[in-house]
Amino acid sequence: MNPQELYEKYNVFDKEFGLKVNIEAPGKVVYEMTIAPKHLSSPGVGHGASLAAMMDAILGTTALTKVYDKGSLVSTVEFKINYFKPIFLDDHLVATGEIEFEGKSLIVTSGKIVKKDTGELVAKGLGTFNIYPMEKRGLKPIF
Repeated sequence: MNPQELYEKYNVFDKEFGLKVNIEAPGKVVYEMTIAPKHLSSPGVGHGASLAAMMDAILGTTALTKVYDKGSLVSTVEFKINYFKPIFLDDHLVATGEIEFEGKSLIVTSGKIVKKDTGELVAKGLGTFNIYPMEKRGLKPIF
């Protein structure tokens, strides 16, 4: 099972929350989400937690794609987000991530979220993730 299949099979949160992932290659991930009524904090305005969830997803999935082929998974140790622009109902957002550091037990990624139509930067983030063996979650590497 590749990382895309793993996420599609096990990550219920992404599906329920409206996050769509496309894993293009190790360290190259794109998330998309359209702001729906369930993402709002007041009439027409998106809740910051919607961006935080999308940021955690892009940061974590970017990290996962770098360690998955080594038989490992990741879990969030911490992440930071900066909010630059508000989001509104029907905004279509795109998130991308980058690997900043990869060690034996930790991996650090950065991410950004933009409005697809305008390219406006909505948020940036930085995350640190613990690397651990798949066996801890009852999964077996298929390599």
